[in-house]
Amino acid sequence: MNYQELDIKKTRELLDKGELKVRELVDFYLKNIEEKNEELNVYLSLFDDLDEQVRAAQEKIDRGESNILTGIPFAIKPNIAIKGKNATAASKILENYIAPYDATVIRKLKEQGVIFMGYVNADEFACGGSGENSAFGSTKNPLDPERVPGGSSSGSAAAVAAHMAMAALGTDTGGSVRQPSSFCGLVGVKPTYGRVSRKGAAAMGSSLDQICPITKTVEDNKIILDVIAGKDIYDMTSIEKDNFLSGEVQLKKKLAVPMSFISTIKNEKALENFKKNLKKLEENGYQIEEVDLDILKYTLPVYYIIMPSELSTNLARYDGLRYGNQVEGENMVDTYFKTRGSGFGEEVKRRIILGTYALSAGYEDQYYNRAGALREKIRAEFKKVMENYDAVLMPTTPDVAFKLGENSEDPIEMYLADIFTVSSNIIGNPALSVPAGTIETEKGKEMPLGLQILANFKEEAKMYKIAEDFQS
Repeated sequence: MNYQELDIKKTRELLDKGELKVRELVDFYLKNIEEKNEELNVYLSLFDDLDEQVRAAQEKIDRGESNILTGIPFAIKPNIAIKGKNATAASKILENYIAPYDATVIRKLKEQGVIFMGYVNADEFACGGSGENSAFGSTKNPLDPERVPGGSSSGSAAAVAAHMAMAALGTDTGGSVRQPSSFCGLVGVKPTYGRVSRKGAAAMGSSLDQICPITKTVEDNKIILDVIAGKDIYDMTSIEKDNFLSGEVQLKKKLAVPMSFISTIKNEKALENFKKNLKKLEENGYQIEEVDLDILKYTLPVYYIIMPSELSTNLARYDGLRYGNQVEGENMVDTYFKTRGSGFGEEVKRRIILGTYALSAGYEDQYYNRAGALREKIRAEFKKVMENYDAVLMPTTPDVAFKLGENSEDPIEMYLADIFTVSSNIIGNPALSVPAGTIETEKGKEMPLGLQILANFKEEAKMYKIAEDFQS
């Protein structure tokens, strides 16, 4: 059996017919982890109750009580709480932290009978776009170990790409699921803000964060999002499910492209690849029209005011006094500063300083409040465009995965890798990245690029339908 070609529906069929056992499936992924993890640094920990999980899932299947995800192996980003597990958020400050409860998405997956393989690596507290900012070492791209897998959900994408899990959960604050999905040739979604409960995810930017699936196929992605979506009394920003992925999807078959914004891409091969993808959709009956959305050029600067501001507030709780690792000082204040000084990595500190400055007395109106006002203007212009179109199309990233260490000393260049993804977090609309061809690197390797489909609020079904048509 070729396990690498299995998707969720095919696996479900084989498991329910008894032609495949959960133990056999899990052993395939464990074998890959054993062979590849030392080089790629994907898994931070494998869970010690795997045998118990396998037994429970198989018994559920044998009783004829299986759900769509029963027995499906998942990798989990370490900023998502699983009761009794070491949820580090890839940070030294939480190195010994054991989560006392399940995140809402984890509870829903447990009800399905999912197999949680373990926690995978990530940029610390989701701060980063390369996978190089973990306190536990950099993750490498399975398609080319000399390159980054993207971030911050680096291990989540690498685990699926390297066949170390069938699917994974990550979090997306400015592209942290879609960008690594693009770099690793996978499908990644950022749903409508509030579509998935944030309860149990270590908060980065509270008005931006979403928990999301990374998968090999569009259909698998859709299945998982349908399971984890829904209203949660513990997250006041969450929204009703409303059967948002069921029923027939009505499309105008009109797509908008902000080409003047996109043409800032420096890599001509990447731009040419995007234009080829537009032609594929035209051949499939879609009408492609250029629109003026130049206001999107402000989304990156707006993001790098709002996100650090919210991050600096959210990370204030990690002081070594209430929970987390503590570095003893001469007094309480000294303990506080030593703990935070040694517990956080450089990228996290950089963002905390940016956010604290933007919120400081005399500067809040100049930076944070102005960014909030511009955010509303961007949102309004996007909504106006969406009155006439099914979706807006953009590349997921301006280039393929860059080399390890290439942008480490240049934060601005690193942040520019998110230029096309941050817009949907700022606006709050859903966005989906799907594999969209490859371009050849200087060493002759083919590396993947992603096509990003941005739909209107709560219209994930349209987004998935366009992706299916594109791939067909």
